Amino acid sequence: MNKTVVIDIVGLSTSVIGEHTPFLKQYIAKKNLTTIEPLLPAVTTSVQSAYLTGKWPADNGIVGNGWYDRVDSEVKFWKQSNKLVNGEKIWDKAKKEDPSFTTSMMFWWYNMYSNADYSVTPRPNYLADGRKMPDCYSHPAELRDVLQTKLGQFPLFQFWGPGANIKSTRWIADASMHTDDLHNPTLTLIYLPHLDYCLQKFGPDIAKIAPELKEIDDVVKDLVTFYEQKGAKIILLSEYGIAPVNNPIHLNRLLRQHDLLGIRVERGLELLDAGASKAFAVADHQIAHIYINDPSVTEKVKSLIKSVKGVELVLDREEQAKYHIDHDRAGDLVVMADKDSWFTYYFWLDDAVAPDYARVVDIHKKPGYDPVEMFMTSKARAGYKLLRKKAGFRYVMDVIPLDATLIKGSHGRVNVANQYKPVLITDNAVAGTLNAPDVFDVIWQHLKG
Repeated sequence: MNKTVVIDIVGLSTSVIGEHTPFLKQYIAKKNLTTIEPLLPAVTTSVQSAYLTGKWPADNGIVGNGWYDRVDSEVKFWKQSNKLVNGEKIWDKAKKEDPSFTTSMMFWWYNMYSNADYSVTPRPNYLADGRKMPDCYSHPAELRDVLQTKLGQFPLFQFWGPGANIKSTRWIADASMHTDDLHNPTLTLIYLPHLDYCLQKFGPDIAKIAPELKEIDDVVKDLVTFYEQKGAKIILLSEYGIAPVNNPIHLNRLLRQHDLLGIRVERGLELLDAGASKAFAVADHQIAHIYINDPSVTEKVKSLIKSVKGVELVLDREEQAKYHIDHDRAGDLVVMADKDSWFTYYFWLDDAVAPDYARVVDIHKKPGYDPVEMFMTSKARAGYKLLRKKAGFRYVMDVIPLDATLIKGSHGRVNVANQYKPVLITDNAVAGTLNAPDVFDVIWQHLKG
């Protein structure tokens, strides 16, 4: 099979390709650029899973970056086991035809415990004293040590949070190239997250994100040059584009005001008790899953959500089937925001009693996605916290603001303008409309030649 590399440039759309991405602009002029119709939901784990299985969320089970586990009665976000993804992966199909086929999975999600031959993914060390240490997880295990010896410790705090910057994306690119030199995999999947940060913070405002565009352009240039020298087939793509937004919607606050949320008070702070709630929302960018534990309130909840300014779609199970998201993990209702809006997870009515995790970067405790984690209340406060850390005192990095209006870009919905659709850039022209599961076939065609 042909040596092939798939480079996932998160957030890339035609809206941001131009004078500040000189390499991409030149490269695209010689290739074929096709837009991909956004998946519902157009979020990282769902789209990547569709690309690698050729199946919709209704079949592969990945209905979002997180969902409510009805057995554990817990909201779970950013889990990492590949066993969550149902269906044959593209490397499974390839190995049936060619047992010597190998795959390198560099930071694509659901990375752990797959049968990809080489894989690396973020995985901090949680120490007994409460500290979180930057690290990554790899298969085989020794690959992590080889990469960190050569490249330094994986810059976890530059991968997500207020410190996110090009360093993590550069590390991933360098690690991908070094892994290729060591093992020469047939298929390499590379995830470059850099544009995600600035586009969600500022929206597709070119004047504000020009330096970040140039940074990602340079990384892509290095990767393409490297893989061209290796004779690889190259696919550049994105999972979604990011469009401007200005209207955060707090669905859980609405449900709370109608006595539908279960709230517990611990140490004077409020916590959402999903299992004790009659109904609650799991927010995920411009999509939210509404889980209803008390069926008698279903029509009330549906009516409430439909009345919210900025809500475009409210899908029950039958309506979910039209969008290929009718899976057991999906909410009883799936809600989509309009083009100007997005959903927060916020459930408290007074910031003074917000849970302690609200003001820190904690992607696992929060019962929904929180893009405000990319902002910081003040550098002075963060500096003070770091001084406490260096001095050996206990500290909490509670530096995340609670102002959802800071976010200027989002994604997740369908029916977006062409300039904000995800893209596919290849040597081969693609005929007709391209849906996310069709990308599986495009990759397969490159592998087979």
